[in-house]
Amino acid sequence: MASDRLTGLVHSFDIATEVAAPPNVVWQHAISIDGVNGELMPLVRMTVPRDLVGATLDDLPLGHRAGRSWILLFGLIPVDFDDLTIAERGPGHHFFEQSRMLTQSRWWHERTVEAVPGGSRVVDRLHWEGRGRPLGALFGLAVPVLFRHRHRRLCGRFGALPHS
Repeated sequence: MASDRLTGLVHSFDIATEVAAPPNVVWQHAISIDGVNGELMPLVRMTVPRDLVGATLDDLPLGHRAGRSWILLFGLIPVDFDDLTIAERGPGHHFFEQSRMLTQSRWWHERTVEAVPGGSRVVDRLHWEGRGRPLGALFGLAVPVLFRHRHRRLCGRFGALPHS
C-alpha cells in the first residue's frame, strides 16, 4: 500500500509492506547501515560519518545532529547529503528522523515495524520540503520510486506475506 500527496510546499509519501519475518529481525536489519544500503542499492548508497562506523540508529543521540551522510547515486556519484538527526525512538520498533538535506530544507522519515500474523508490517512515512519548488517536486518523483524499491528489497530479503 502506498500513497503520496502535496500540501502547500510540504510533500509526503507513505508506504507499508508485510514481510515474513518477526519484527525484531526486521528491525535489526532496518537500523544498520548495511540494512539501509541493502534496501537502497543499486539505486543509491549512503555513507557513514567516520565516527559512526559500526553504529546503528539505536546508538545515535536523540535530537542532535549525528553527522553528515552522503547520498551516492548508483553508489558512486554524490547527489545529496543528509544531516542525520534522530528525533525519537520507540516505543517498540519505531524511529523518527527529522533532518535537513542539501536539496531539502526539511526531511522527515518515520519507520515503524509491527507484528502481524506470520511476520511484520514495515511502514515508512515521509515528508519533505524542498529548497525551492523544483527540488521538492524532484523529490516528489524520486521518493516514491526509491521507497517502493526499498520495500521490494525488503520482500526479497524476508519474503512477502500473502495479502489477505
